[in-house]
Amino acid sequence: MIRCLLLIFLCYGCLPAIGIAQTAPKYSNEFMNIGVGARALGMSNAQVAIANDVTAGYWNPAGLLEIKNKYQFSLMHSEYFAGIAKYDYVSFATPVDNKSHIAATVIRFGVDDIPDTRFLYDANGRLDYNNIRFFSAADYGMVVSYARRSNLIKGLKLGANFKVIYRNVGDFANAWGFGLDAGAQLKIKNWHFGVMARDVTGTFNAWSHNAQLVFQTYVQTGNVIPRNSIEITLPKLIIGIAREVKFSEKFGALFAIDFVTTFDGRRNVVVQTPFVSLDPSFGMEFNYLKKIFLRGGVNNIQTIKKFDNSTYTSFQPNFGIGLVISKFSIDYALTNVGQQESLYSNVFSLRVGL
Repeated sequence: MIRCLLLIFLCYGCLPAIGIAQTAPKYSNEFMNIGVGARALGMSNAQVAIANDVTAGYWNPAGLLEIKNKYQFSLMHSEYFAGIAKYDYVSFATPVDNKSHIAATVIRFGVDDIPDTRFLYDANGRLDYNNIRFFSAADYGMVVSYARRSNLIKGLKLGANFKVIYRNVGDFANAWGFGLDAGAQLKIKNWHFGVMARDVTGTFNAWSHNAQLVFQTYVQTGNVIPRNSIEITLPKLIIGIAREVKFSEKFGALFAIDFVTTFDGRRNVVVQTPFVSLDPSFGMEFNYLKKIFLRGGVNNIQTIKKFDNSTYTSFQPNFGIGLVISKFSIDYALTNVGQQESLYSNVFSLRVGL
């Protein structure tokens, strides 16, 4: 029965996606795929099977049931592109009863203080820097999560997300979107299993453009005036497997792997077909008394073609450390290590349990 339900679920997620994959963009709402929590980023985002704190509201809402505190908060800040883009995250979780949890998550990825030079020249054709205005291009994700223990299968945890997307480009354009996620986790002895279906119904963004603000500029430059449109984020299925290893009474480790399956056509990943692509992420975490943590991982494995048509394999290594002091958990991650094409990112996150 369980296998039949799983097969039906996979067909439901895959078939509609294949049908519209030819017209939907591959990289819609990509800011929602960056990840949250320095622990997860240090482990290269291999979290679907092991997320067990407030960040599970993002990675796999089923993991919220592992929270032992009455209230748990988390904050994270990171910067990208030499500090031009800023990524911020805040979340909160609390139990409803002994079988269920709820959580709320807010994510912002934005570039602020962008100069608007449309009015740089005054009516007499002279430069007037006082006419320069500034605006922000920012994406917001608001997620409400619910998790509950299964009454049918012992140890099975289920969770779901309802998310609202708001994207804004100054006064020029904005979009509203809505979507659903669903996840499950199961632990058998030292093994952890997880599945996360993102955007299971397809997340729709309805864009609205204020064409009047840029009409003259677009006419002068020969650009096409934008029109209102709908953008679709196709479903994505992530399967996670992890194993805990205990070396001694004080030392232990956790090894995890996630398989990210997309249904929007061929991508530059490890396994690629015209309809489905599979992108693995590997992560590990060593601990001392579960108070001090050392983390590492690899993801974004791609084949890169050089100008002479030769190819090489590129991958993104990540590292991190963590420290638990009383009710506080402080984590740090160094991502994009060794990538010559892009700058590395320093990520800090704080988690508090009350």
